[in-house]
Amino acid sequence: MTAGADGPQRTDARGARRSASASAVLRAVLDDGPIARSTVARRTGLSAAAVTGHTAELMQRGLLRELSEAEPRRSVGRPHVPVDLDTGRHVAGALHLAVHHATVALLDVRGNVLVQHEEPHDGLAAEDLLARAAEILDDLLLGHAPDREPLGLGVATGGWVDRASGTVVDHPLLGWRDVPVRDLLAASTGLTVAVDGHARSLVHAEQLFGHPRARDSVVQLFTGNVVDAAFATGGAVHHGPRSAAGAVAHLPVDDSTEACRCGRTGCLEATVSEATLARKAAESGLIARPDFPELLALATRGDSAAVRMFHDRARLIGQAAALLLDVLNPAVLVVVDRSIAGVPGCLPAIRDEVRARSRGLDTAETVVGTSFPGTELATAGGAVLLDLLYDDPLGPLLTELSHTSLIGTA
Repeated sequence: MTAGADGPQRTDARGARRSASASAVLRAVLDDGPIARSTVARRTGLSAAAVTGHTAELMQRGLLRELSEAEPRRSVGRPHVPVDLDTGRHVAGALHLAVHHATVALLDVRGNVLVQHEEPHDGLAAEDLLARAAEILDDLLLGHAPDREPLGLGVATGGWVDRASGTVVDHPLLGWRDVPVRDLLAASTGLTVAVDGHARSLVHAEQLFGHPRARDSVVQLFTGNVVDAAFATGGAVHHGPRSAAGAVAHLPVDDSTEACRCGRTGCLEATVSEATLARKAAESGLIARPDFPELLALATRGDSAAVRMFHDRARLIGQAAALLLDVLNPAVLVVVDRSIAGVPGCLPAIRDEVRARSRGLDTAETVVGTSFPGTELATAGGAVLLDLLYDDPLGPLLTELSHTSLIGTA
């Protein structure tokens, strides 16, 4: 190999090492900040000079800030001035596309949801829904973060999402096929846009801001109107070809005769989806019409029949959780379901079913609810973008920031 050919490869390798080191510094501050540079060096194994250099770069990019000296020094030498995340400089836009509503939100770089807005969208075409979401995002930026720089917009949804192209390949419940979400939103907002499946994005959120064991290995089981999953080992989320991994909608459920859109009966999504439970509640006369939020509110107030329906459903969810645990053996399995936070006994019912099907498992330690109850949809959208930031804080995300308002609002 010639020296000329070898040069760019060495440059690329140096750039990759530099990005990885900066990422390690930023993640150390995320975990333990405020933190002294010397402590960052010990935690990351980087030299003091490298940590100082990366800290300066990250401060210049508005990701870190210095705090006042933590305590008076009793010896000579440079004071240990701690650094922390600068949560007031940037903001991440977030969009989650559910079957009946869109959630638009703003997050800071620590993953905190600053504001979120839920917008019903039944009957809207894909292009109209995305245009409406862009308008809401602009309103949120102007109303709640006028002095912050937007990092971009993260978009999460169910179904088959190709992260590389930013395309929703297939979302049957929305009726979307090959919708270029990234391109459409980038054109209407002028922002950097990243798109991924919501289960995968919530894995990233757990690894960054949530359950500490998720960094080892994690399975995320999302049960709403869409039912899907994602898993990660060694810190890396598995995507598969065209990001098609995590399709669990058609896993078989014992003793279920629920008809599925695939033509079979007994599939997981058809059996445990929010729409199915609401329909059954309406058919039994428990509620006047199929309305999942109404049924959930009824169960949260302690109505015994509604609670029983959720407990029965939780045991079915436990079947899928047990199968995923047996196949993937993660350190933790996170169930994202609205009933867990509001209906007592749902998470224990899931754990009981897992325990019955996966012998010897400590389900209290292994099967948990989401770290983001009430903000999981907003967090899913934001985590798509924030994962890119923490993976490469010296990369193009910050250098390509758009300082213009959204198109059409000038």
